[in-house]
Amino acid sequence: MKVISTNLGEPTIIQWNGKEEQTGIYKYPTSAAIKLLNEDVANDTVIDRIHHGGINKACYLYSADQYPYWKELYPDLKWNWGMFGENLTIEGLDESKIRIGDIYKIGNALVQITQPREPCYKLGIRFNDMKILKQFVEHNNPGTYVKILETSTVKIGDEMTLVSQSKNSLTINQYYEFLFAKIKDPKVIKLILNNEGVPEKKKIKLLNSLKIK
Repeated sequence: MKVISTNLGEPTIIQWNGKEEQTGIYKYPTSAAIKLLNEDVANDTVIDRIHHGGINKACYLYSADQYPYWKELYPDLKWNWGMFGENLTIEGLDESKIRIGDIYKIGNALVQITQPREPCYKLGIRFNDMKILKQFVEHNNPGTYVKILETSTVKIGDEMTLVSQSKNSLTINQYYEFLFAKIKDPKVIKLILNNEGVPEKKKIKLLNSLKIK
């Protein structure tokens, strides 16, 4: 796997439900290296820190391999890397093989896979079409957030190499599909609860939903 683009965003004003608000989803390629920090990426914009940024969502990675699929669906958009709000566009990133808890080296940074990206209305605004939210779920290639174990800079051309594979077999695809499944697979529930890489908040939310049922 290889870094195809490093992307940063400036605060952008959008209209939502008749009100103005800011977002950091409008990210664009930068020629300079970017620095992965413990809770975000240096010089990037994170507005909604309840749902973005933080230890378990410090940096978002999306696969360059998925761009042709979306370009075909949305041919009239002005395309560039960073369209999905990702800081790192990665060639060869495959969510069906990447496990939550896996540890990778990207450039000189050390990162751990934590969770897939769940789409919100801001992705719909970026694409000028709220239909993408359902399409993004159904396509089941959501990219992944990472925790930064060792902060450092990452540049275009850097390799993303596996350092340590999680013994727990839960993949990004499995977890993402589970999140939106009407019937929750008990085997996947067990994998989630026993996976050290899954954020504790996600485990607590899952346990609470199971109690309600």
